[in-house]
Amino acid sequence: MWTAIGLMVVVGILADMVTKNKSIELKRLKHEIELEKLRLQTFDKETEKMRLELEQSKQALIEMKKDS
Repeated sequence: MWTAIGLMVVVGILADMVTKNKSIELKRLKHEIELEKLRLQTFDKETEKMRLELEQSKQALIEMKKDS
């Protein structure tokens, strides 16, 4: 009987540990997704900035060719 009770306690502790580990893993994945979203936003902003700089350079080159 005591063996069964001891076994139930151990199983309960292990189940609690697994649940906590899954909860931690879920939080980690949520943070990882949020970080990836921020990286994508940064990439989009940098891409747009580079596009604008390229357009400005193109316009400056066109103006230089017109002047010469």
